[in-house]
Amino acid sequence: MVLSWTKRKVFRHLRKVTKEDQPPSADDIVIPVHFCCPVSLDIMKDPVTLSTGITYDRDSIDKWLESGNNTCPVTKQLLTTSDMIPNHAIRKMIQDWCVDNSSHGVQRIPTPRVPLSRYDVSRECKTLLSGSQHGDDATCRESLAKIKAWGKENERNKRCVVGNGSADVLARAFQNFSRDSFDKHVVVLAEILENLTWMLPIGEEGKGCLGSENSLTRLVLFLGGNDLGARQGASLVIKELSAEALEKNEQLVESLVKMIREPIGPIATKSCLATISNLVSLAQSRELIAERFVELGLVSLLLDIILDGERGITEKALGVLDSICDFQKGKDFAKSNALMVPLAIKKILRVSELASSFAVSILWKVWDKSDEGALIEALQVGAFQKLLVVLQVGCDDSTKEKATELLKLLNAYRGKAQCVDSSSLELNYLKKSF
Repeated sequence: MVLSWTKRKVFRHLRKVTKEDQPPSADDIVIPVHFCCPVSLDIMKDPVTLSTGITYDRDSIDKWLESGNNTCPVTKQLLTTSDMIPNHAIRKMIQDWCVDNSSHGVQRIPTPRVPLSRYDVSRECKTLLSGSQHGDDATCRESLAKIKAWGKENERNKRCVVGNGSADVLARAFQNFSRDSFDKHVVVLAEILENLTWMLPIGEEGKGCLGSENSLTRLVLFLGGNDLGARQGASLVIKELSAEALEKNEQLVESLVKMIREPIGPIATKSCLATISNLVSLAQSRELIAERFVELGLVSLLLDIILDGERGITEKALGVLDSICDFQKGKDFAKSNALMVPLAIKKILRVSELASSFAVSILWKVWDKSDEGALIEALQVGAFQKLLVVLQVGCDDSTKEKATELLKLLNAYRGKAQCVDSSSLELNYLKKSF
């Protein structure tokens, strides 16, 4: 018994000695407090000092400011400027400390790259604008390449580029080149357009430049061209412009219908549908524009989208169709299509609340009280039950009023139709209102 106890004591002593002889690991090293960021409490990799004199790690303070804060996390003082001054002294001390403790597994923190500043962006924007005023494609393309590389490097650089008015400068450059031959400057115009697409939304000054007659003409040429990237870019930029500016271009309607007829992707299709909705809802000549869309076969294209389109596109297509049905010619053409009423009924309660409100509005506009056959057909495909559910799950006042009127209209024909059972309705997407 004594021998066993003695062995255990010796083994414990040996383990203690072995542990004491081992060098401390990186986890055991105590990091000086002034090397740690007050926000993350981790050792700083890129120390920067704010106007309050407190030093933080750049990544941590960036996230703090991006969250909407405008105060110093430590002092709580209001920041009069978001400028960050690199603290080279602290960084050098941290690097030296890392080297001194390299034997304990501490790795030296590399010297951070000089971050993009607003002065860099401003300088390149001035070069781009000057080049566009003199028709210097080569200089402008070089500046555009730098701006594009900055935007792709990281989110911080992208925010710096966008936050310093680059979109407005690019819009002015686009306008400058648009005053000359399209073929002569097509490459640089396409590169400006490519950069503009990741800087959206565009400011009022930029919208004014892009909405000018020359600029809009070039955008419409890109929209109807063969370059798929330029077509999508043009659709995104055109969506930003006002209906007042857009209605001045006579070729725009044809180009938008072409984009719907020959889709290149969901992003471009959504953008074009949004532009069409803007035109037929807000333009001064919206009735003439809506009639032109109807003549070009847009209603049939919209019904094809509603039949097979994904949720977001279907919702926008229903919205456009609802706006077109505000006008007699659009209403008549929609009524003449055998798919219109069944499709509108089918999409109620199956896409989204907004899509359901559009579908109810379309039915309310096109249904004729004297068309008994159409009303009985609507009852047979479940219109009465769906409209009842719309009222039960909750909707806006306008939709509620229209659904109520439609129910009163259909109720008179319920005895003449073999209605479907309400259990067959697809209501899976609905949320309880309580």
